[in-house]
Amino acid sequence: MATRTAAERREEERRRYNAYVATCPSRKLLDTLGDKWVSLVLTALAGGPLRYSELARTIAGVSQKMLTQTLRTMERDGLVSRTVTPSVPVRVDYRLTPLGEDLIPLLEAIKRWAETHMEDVEAARAAYDRRLRPEP
Repeated sequence: MATRTAAERREEERRRYNAYVATCPSRKLLDTLGDKWVSLVLTALAGGPLRYSELARTIAGVSQKMLTQTLRTMERDGLVSRTVTPSVPVRVDYRLTPLGEDLIPLLEAIKRWAETHMEDVEAARAAYDRRLRPEP
């Protein structure tokens, strides 16, 4: 059996999409999926297609620049599709692709977990803060 170099082993691991390998492209995808705006856009589109302006109204606090950047990243990753309808003004609609729809059950599970355990998390935060800053 031939001996592989460290570089060959790293390349083999990268091809397997192992997120623990520093050069694995899945890390970039995980970074995208972990973004709060991506999660909010995905869940907003779970109910069906929305126009850009509807998304902007639905997702409080997102800037125009951030929403545009998020949608472009999601379109590039195949999570959303963008449809331009020539009209005055131009109409732009976004919808989940089948790949994006596949994420919805996962996000809903995380949302349910957060809602179920928020009191526990708040208690843990308070206990942690008390340990850092004991009362006089």
